[in-house]
Amino acid sequence: MKRTVFTAAVALIFSALAQAQTPSGPTGSILTPAQPPSQPVQQPAVGRGNGRAQQDFPNLARYRDANRNLPAPSASEARVVFMGDSITELWDQDPGKFFASKGYIGRGIGGQTTPQMLIRFQQDVVALKPKVVVINAGTNDIAGNTGPSTLEMIEDNLKSMAQIAVSNGIKVVLASVTPAYDYPWKRGLEPAEKVVALNSWMQKYCVKAGCVYADYFTPLSDEKHGMKEGLSLDGIHPTPAGYAIMAPIAERAIAQALGKE
Repeated sequence: MKRTVFTAAVALIFSALAQAQTPSGPTGSILTPAQPPSQPVQQPAVGRGNGRAQQDFPNLARYRDANRNLPAPSASEARVVFMGDSITELWDQDPGKFFASKGYIGRGIGGQTTPQMLIRFQQDVVALKPKVVVINAGTNDIAGNTGPSTLEMIEDNLKSMAQIAVSNGIKVVLASVTPAYDYPWKRGLEPAEKVVALNSWMQKYCVKAGCVYADYFTPLSDEKHGMKEGLSLDGIHPTPAGYAIMAPIAERAIAQALGKE
C-alpha cells in the first residue's frame, strides 16, 4: 500500500512537469513548479504576462507558512535543511519517512531550477537557522525548465547558494545530480554527460571551498549514466529502493559536515 501511494505521488509530479513543458499558443508556456502530492496540482501558467510563475517565480509561497510555524532550533539541535527540486520533495514524503525519522527539514519544490532556489534560499534555508544545508539541484536547469542554462550558469548559482550558507555559519553539502539519460518531459536533450560534467565540477569545488560532496550518482548510475533498472519509475525520480541507497550517503555527508566523521 505504501509503495502504491509513493508511486502515485511520483506519477502526479511527473504529470505536472509534463504539462508545464507543453507549449500553448504562440508564446509557449512557463513552468509552474509541481505542487506536493498531497495538494491539488495547479495548471501551468501560459504566456509571459500572467500566472503564478510570473508573479512568484521562485514559489516563495510554497513554504512561507511552514517556515513561520517552525520553532527556532534549540541550542543543542543540529538542524538540517534539504534544498532541492522534486527529488527532494518526494524524498520528504517517501514511505520510509527518512526525513521525519531524522528530523530533517525538506524544502524541495518539483520542477525547480537553481535560479529559483537561489532566490528562495534566504527564506527557505537561512531563516530556519540550520547547522547544515544539503543542496541537490541542477538537473532541471539542464532540462531547460526555466530557459536555456549553461553549466557555468548552474555552477554560479550553486556557488552563490554555498557562499550565502557559509556567510551565515551554515555547513554545506553539495549533492550530486542523480543520473539522467533522458528527460521524459523533454526528450532528446542527451543530458547524461552534462550531468557527469556538473558533478565533476561540484566535487572539485567542494575540495576547494571546504564543503562536503555527497555522491548519489555513482551507486545509482548504469553504464549509460542513466538510472539503474529498478531504482526509478521514469528514469529521473528514485523509487524507495533508490532513496534507500541515497539515505546513508546523505547521512555520512551530514556527519562529515558537522565534524562527526
